Amino acid sequence: MASTPRMMSMLQRAAPRLTSSFFTCRHAYKSSSVRQQPKRLFGSGIPRLSSDGLLSRPQAASSIDSITQSLQSSKRGTKFFPETSDKSVAYWLLGSAASVFGIVVFGGLTRLTESGLSITEWRPVTGSLPPRNADDWAAEFTKYRSSPEFKLLNPHMTLDEFKSIYYMEWTHRIWGRVVGMSFLLPAAYFIARRKVSAPMAGKIVGIAGLIGFQGFLGWWMVKSGLKDDLFAPGSHPRVSQYRLTAHLGTAFLCYTAMLWNGLSILREHKLLADPQAATKLFERLRSPELRVFQRSVGALAVLVFCTAMSGGLVAGLDAGLIYNEFPYMGLGLTPPKSELFSDFYSHTPDKSDVWWRNMLENPSLVQLDHRILATTTFTSVMGLWAYTKFSPALRTLLPAVCKKGMHGVVGFVGLQVALGITTLLYLVPLPLASAHQAGSLALLSSVIILGGRTWVPRRAARLVSQRLAKPIRTPMRPAT
Repeated sequence: MASTPRMMSMLQRAAPRLTSSFFTCRHAYKSSSVRQQPKRLFGSGIPRLSSDGLLSRPQAASSIDSITQSLQSSKRGTKFFPETSDKSVAYWLLGSAASVFGIVVFGGLTRLTESGLSITEWRPVTGSLPPRNADDWAAEFTKYRSSPEFKLLNPHMTLDEFKSIYYMEWTHRIWGRVVGMSFLLPAAYFIARRKVSAPMAGKIVGIAGLIGFQGFLGWWMVKSGLKDDLFAPGSHPRVSQYRLTAHLGTAFLCYTAMLWNGLSILREHKLLADPQAATKLFERLRSPELRVFQRSVGALAVLVFCTAMSGGLVAGLDAGLIYNEFPYMGLGLTPPKSELFSDFYSHTPDKSDVWWRNMLENPSLVQLDHRILATTTFTSVMGLWAYTKFSPALRTLLPAVCKKGMHGVVGFVGLQVALGITTLLYLVPLPLASAHQAGSLALLSSVIILGGRTWVPRRAARLVSQRLAKPIRTPMRPAT
């Protein structure tokens, strides 16, 4: 029995060492914050057992809180991407979108001046420099003279005239390379420097792939105008309207992706700067009365895109050079049915493809389709504007920025209709045709901006909720 007090005394002296051995988080012990302050966690900072064999409550809470902070800081250090993308990424995306906007307009000028087939080879690296001497120019001119366009359209073209169309196409190709390099290099930098969130990094990689695919489509389109077997014998040498539309559509998708993601980053920063106001805005936009308007904006964006693509078919077939009057087409609002659905365009004995081939290859029907889509777009925009103007629910719930965006869409659609009609009436002059193509992209931009103001961004809403749910940490009193 005499040894019992001695044994209790030895256990009491060993208690601090036992607690540090059995109740220490090894992961937290390896972190820097714990490693720099070992004494506070495992030394004199942890008290000895009291008379009842338990730690005092304030001291135990302080120790647990320190370990929890260490675990959280270690977990945060393992994340590669931040929660939000830097604003510089947004400005870079918007600048890239402006560059794509410019190259789309310049590409239209290249087609209108019939310069797109002047370079008969695709050399992504060595073709970056134009001919530098007389021999180089003679070699390039010789290649062009073997093309169907020279033989059928420009048999009397001189070398000086060839240089003018060559430089147009060369500038267009160089601009495309600049768009690609000015996107790929900053994209690699922003991702490596952790300037973008994980979802945005995936979107940027997708846009980069789309740019590369766009370059391939460009050459695939030009190639269709360099071979006789790709268009009807004796017809006007031109690129395939299918490939032209695919090339144009990919450019529109690149531009839209850059514009949308750039604006999304800026909007995300603005919402996170004031989470309370953002929550009120989200509650307002989630009102059931706004669902019809929000879905209508999405459908309008699709309609504008389809109308622009039908314009690509019109350009590829030179369908704007016929029926240069509005609203009539010949003796009526539409040409005769026999002209619209001609058997001439069918490629099958049973004529089963006469409908869709006429819709895509018959210039008369292609122009009529474009007129119908353009009129539908204009009517839809005006109807949506009237809905925001005369609906009591929308007048009350729709934010002011959405109403301003709707007014912008009305202005752009009116301008685009005026440009389209005047381009048709004046036989597709170069300035008006180029402005009409730019107007289609501007109209799509205004609808995208309206959608960004109207739709609820899911990721931004989730970040705002997390920001509001995060508790405010207050410094704890040191244990006495």
